[in-house]
Amino acid sequence: MTIDLFLFLILALISVAAALAMLYSRNAIYSALFLIINFVTIAFFYLQLGAPFLAMAQVSVYAGAIMVLFLFVIMLLGAEQLRQGQTLKWQQPVAIGLGILLAIEAMIVIFVRSGPVQLMPSFTTLTAESGGPAAIAEVLFNKYLLPFEVTSILLLVAMVGAIVLTKGEKR
Repeated sequence: MTIDLFLFLILALISVAAALAMLYSRNAIYSALFLIINFVTIAFFYLQLGAPFLAMAQVSVYAGAIMVLFLFVIMLLGAEQLRQGQTLKWQQPVAIGLGILLAIEAMIVIFVRSGPVQLMPSFTTLTAESGGPAAIAEVLFNKYLLPFEVTSILLLVAMVGAIVLTKGEKR
């Protein structure tokens, strides 16, 4: 077992444990803090894959700015304790069905894949340019321009929807 594989397994265990703790926590602030732990472990995955720019962007944008915004909204709305018993009857069967569908899709990708699984090279063998800003911009704005624009529109619609949902009705 190499040091890269050992580090990956430890980080994967921490990441999955933090994600489960985030999901099962009844306190919204604790959930946000567990999400920060998850974001930091993902940044370490980026470092291990040889993408230091993505790792730094992960920490600064998600664990920094986005989580500060989440915590600010949680404190502003006073939603530290999650309410219980406000689920709809159809939510649990739909969630179970989607979970089963995701597991089937994962099995298809893992076992019916067309070629053998290629291991990533060690982060010491990758070049500094493979995860740099210029390489990311080249791929993002040429090959993935349409999905990038669709994602930006989706985020804008989600932001407007969140404002509309949290805005109180004037009487």
